[in-house]
Parts: sequence; structure tokens; C-alpha cells
Amino acid sequence: MAESTVLVIDDEPRIVDFLAENLRADDYTVLTAASGAEALEVLGRCRPDLVLLDVVLPDMSGFDLCRTLRDGDDVNTPWDPHTPVIMLSAKAEHTDRVRGLSRGADDYVTKPFHYPELLARMSGLLSRVRRVNDSHVIRVADLTVNTLAREVTVAGHSVALSTKEYQLLATLAADPDRVFSKKELLETVWEFRSQGRTRTLDSHASRLRQKLAAHSDHPWIVNVWGVGYRLHRPE
Repeated sequence: MAESTVLVIDDEPRIVDFLAENLRADDYTVLTAASGAEALEVLGRCRPDLVLLDVVLPDMSGFDLCRTLRDGDDVNTPWDPHTPVIMLSAKAEHTDRVRGLSRGADDYVTKPFHYPELLARMSGLLSRVRRVNDSHVIRVADLTVNTLAREVTVAGHSVALSTKEYQLLATLAADPDRVFSKKELLETVWEFRSQGRTRTLDSHASRLRQKLAAHSDHPWIVNVWGVGYRLHRPE
């Protein structure tokens, strides 16, 4: 599974060295962390595709670290709470396996593990995650909206949007050939039941247009006079 990044969280140098050497030989990029605190820092800075997590760490249990990771959200935490996690542990009791899975782990592998089996589990998990992620990605030319990760890119550049700016763009991008009325957008994005004289939609659309224009000369957000807004596809 080329071009995937794996974070190995383990305080045993022998295990870390073994995994790093073999995973790199199998075309993975490998990051390492020896504690829970270090792992959270790496998770926020590098956004790995998959985590291999030991249960026993010097500052917290892998169970608690996995729960901390899953308890995050897409807006207020620097890491991705949906990152796939495979727990590695010498604890082979059924209760330990259940505890790991209940904390949010996607798989649980006991030590000593058979490397080819671990590799197969990693590959299968990454493939499933990619299929799910692809079903949540909206692409219009070089604009990409990932509705699962709530990420937006234009020509490969990440665009930081407020919650309402993101929701407005996701709504327009979901049906790029359609003109959405102002009333419909206010009801869908802001849950307004009466349009009144609010300028909220217009001000958000203007800021969204400016942020997208920072990475593209194309006018992505178009005001259809007297009706509402639509996404403008490039020719």
C-alpha cells in the first residue's frame, strides 16, 4: 500500500526498529512515538494514515490513548479522530481484546505477531477506509470537498473555512449544476425559517468566494441575481 504513512506508538526500541525497517521496505512512510503525549503531538502535526498502538506505554495505557483519539472532533482537536488504529499487545485475554475494540480500535493483534499477517490486516484496513473516504469526497474540477474529514482543497491547496462557510460550500458542491435559492440555503445551512432582511448568507458567500480565490482565478461562487447562489464549474 504505497504512499501510506504509519505511526508506530511503542516504547520498546526492538519492536519499533523491527516494524520501521520492514514497513519502509514495504513502501510505507514510518513515524514513531514512545509515549502517549508524544503520539498526540505527532498525530496533530503529521496526520498519519494508520496507527499501530501498543497497549502498555510509560505515561498512559494504549486503551486510554485510543479513547482520547476517538473523543476528538474535526474542529477542535489537531488530530483526525477517524484515524485507523490497530492495537498491538502482549495481553491476549478476550477481555483485553474487547476493551481495545470498545475504546475505538479497528483491530487488535497480539504479540508476538506474524509480520505478514499484520501487513495483510493493515492493507485490508487501509483499503476499507479509502473506499469509505472516497464515497464522501466531492470533486468539481480542481475543487475537492471531503465531507467526512470536513476538508476543502483547491488545486491541491488546503482552504481553511468556518463551519458555516464549509456547510455552504458543501451544499453548493453537492449539486453543482443547480441554483439554490436564498431561502433554501438559509433553511439548510442556518436553519432559518424566515428569510427576513438578514445579510448572513451574502456575507458568508463573499468571504467563501475570497478564500477560494486565494488559490484559484476561477469565480467558484456565483450570485444568480434575484434567485440565490450556485457553484460555477470551470469550462
